[in-house]
Amino acid sequence: MNLHLFSSPGERDDIRYIIEAARPYLGGRPEAMVAYLPMASLYGEKMLDVTQSYFKGLARVEMLDTERMELPEMEAILRRAQVVYIPGGNTFLLNHRLHVSRLMPYLSKKIQAGLPLVAFSAGTVLCGPNILTANDLNMVDTPHFNGLNLTPFNFFVHYYEEEPYLSAMCEEWLTDYRIFHENPVLILADGSYIKVEGRKTRLVSGEAWILRKGQEMEKIKLGALIAL
Repeated sequence: MNLHLFSSPGERDDIRYIIEAARPYLGGRPEAMVAYLPMASLYGEKMLDVTQSYFKGLARVEMLDTERMELPEMEAILRRAQVVYIPGGNTFLLNHRLHVSRLMPYLSKKIQAGLPLVAFSAGTVLCGPNILTANDLNMVDTPHFNGLNLTPFNFFVHYYEEEPYLSAMCEEWLTDYRIFHENPVLILADGSYIKVEGRKTRLVSGEAWILRKGQEMEKIKLGALIAL
């Protein structure tokens, strides 16, 4: 697998982290295509033109729409793609749409077979065994909580260490999660970048922490491989 997972997509409301992570898989390919899955947002279609402008000169962008497309059409886009891009929004909405459209198993299969994934925020949280550590409202009232299960880690994004009240609340909440679940949680500050190559998970940039059952939250060293 080749996963490039971010808490935030760039700086000053751009997606530079996404572009740079995707570039090695797209450069030099005249017919390169990015499969764009903005399903975490009610307004994802409105961002299509902006997303296409960022990838201009590097790749075409084809959007998957679970509300209007049939499953075979979406699967065909994924087969043609060199990269899958899943942006942020509401994680529960994203997960619900993938399950209801029945795209989830095929998407997971393609990524596990080597189709590179770049994602941030909700897209990153989706990669864990479940999405229960998302800091969103379950506004769609989904009963689907299983994630793509691409990593043994759950993810918590947009962690603010410099805000004592917010960080303490998040840490208490995540500690409670660990009472009921065995898998560790990776906690990502904005600007952090987690890269997964096969079975190896590494912190490439930014700040991140890991919370294991029965242990204190531990800060991850930059460049370090992250063990269970």
